[in-house]
Amino acid sequence: MAKKPAQKYRPPTKAPAKGGRPAGLFTWLAVGLVIVVVVGLVIIKVANGGSAGGGPTSFQPTDPTTFSELTKVPASVFNTVGITSPVAAVTAPLAVKGQPELLASNASGKKVPEILYIGAEYCPFCAAQRWATIIALSRFGTWGGLGNMSSYSQDVDPNTPSFTFVHATYKSKYVAFVGVEEYTDYIDPATNYYALLQKPTAAQNALITKYDAPKYIPGLTVAQAKSIPFITFANRFLVAGASFSPTTLAGSTRSQIAAGLSNASSPVTEAIIASANDQTAAVCTLTKNLPSNVCTSAGVKTARKAMGLK
Repeated sequence: MAKKPAQKYRPPTKAPAKGGRPAGLFTWLAVGLVIVVVVGLVIIKVANGGSAGGGPTSFQPTDPTTFSELTKVPASVFNTVGITSPVAAVTAPLAVKGQPELLASNASGKKVPEILYIGAEYCPFCAAQRWATIIALSRFGTWGGLGNMSSYSQDVDPNTPSFTFVHATYKSKYVAFVGVEEYTDYIDPATNYYALLQKPTAAQNALITKYDAPKYIPGLTVAQAKSIPFITFANRFLVAGASFSPTTLAGSTRSQIAAGLSNASSPVTEAIIASANDQTAAVCTLTKNLPSNVCTSAGVKTARKAMGLK
């Protein structure tokens, strides 16, 4: 299936975000209250303000059954799906060349490629992206500390079921993962904006400012720079926006989606796993095709070929 541009989501400067940016025919941008039509592009700008829509909640760890279904997808499902997603268009990570490799120390103190995610709990596009990213990285290491999270109830694709990286840990001998959830999924009445959760470091801000921009993301405008979710795979591959639309997950609960990951013919599973195979192919490039049983699997080979990777 032909690849299409990623689903971009540009956070607003003030007030609740009610937008994302599925690049292509429809584009959502959270900034004011107008609908603008320009050469086939529809930009929906959303009003400032809005109801609080929830409040602080205690961290809810992902239950063991959902966690197992999420992190132990059968190899047969990856290979059967490949990159096939007839219902939802899926976008692979973008390759970049000539950039300094982003490295970090793993649990053993060895320098390995770093995968940096920057997103927010309120963001429906981040919610969709986390499913595929968690699954892809489960093939290279072990997750811990994942929590349940749904996107903001007043946003587009409200209450998209997902997870949060706020307390997540990840151990791998191949790569390191760093997750930053900048904001919660509820509004702070004092600021009329999502409550601050985790603040990116100066170095992390520099990465999203540099790479989540028109120079590196085709079709991105200056106004849409710093779209979330943003992922840099060691500065060798980039994701700016969701790899598939969060609408794909509408009407399903977290447990239903997780349970369906063993069914390769499920349209939801196809979108998630196709994206996971694409991201796996990117990571395999970083690890020099290790582990071999993952990087030489049929689904990853299909993704590598489609992405033009050797």
